[in-house]
Amino acid sequence: MPRLRTALRATATATVLTAAVLTAPGAVAAEQSPASAAANVCGSGYTLRKAIPLPVGVDPDLRKATLFAYENGGKGCAILDNNVGRAQYMSVQVCKVDGSACDPDTGTFSEYAGPVYVSSFACAPVTAKMGSSSTNLYVNYKSSYVFPCG
Repeated sequence: MPRLRTALRATATATVLTAAVLTAPGAVAAEQSPASAAANVCGSGYTLRKAIPLPVGVDPDLRKATLFAYENGGKGCAILDNNVGRAQYMSVQVCKVDGSACDPDTGTFSEYAGPVYVSSFACAPVTAKMGSSSTNLYVNYKSSYVFPCG
């Protein structure tokens, strides 16, 4: 697991920083590299679709977390990566488009929250939170979708 974590962290950093330089702030599209395929904690066959530095609008070098969205044949998976380097309260949740069938993962994590899954990834709503406690958040991200619509 430590090697997996190191590979994921290195790939995440390179993906987010490279994509952030090449695209506008906010959501960042990313191509899957061999390292991220090997490091994917969602399982085999999942492809990285998006990496969002959080909080939104912060220089990617100063991000506290990164929300990763993966896709596999119409199914979705999300992971909230802890970029702080110490255990924090973290929560990530993805739901079907209608808000039903949500898959949450909440707790105190030093590496990441998730993976969480949704059976149909298009337009799936996602929530990502991180802070020193559930009432003291510095990341409180909610999007009507993390995966592409249509």
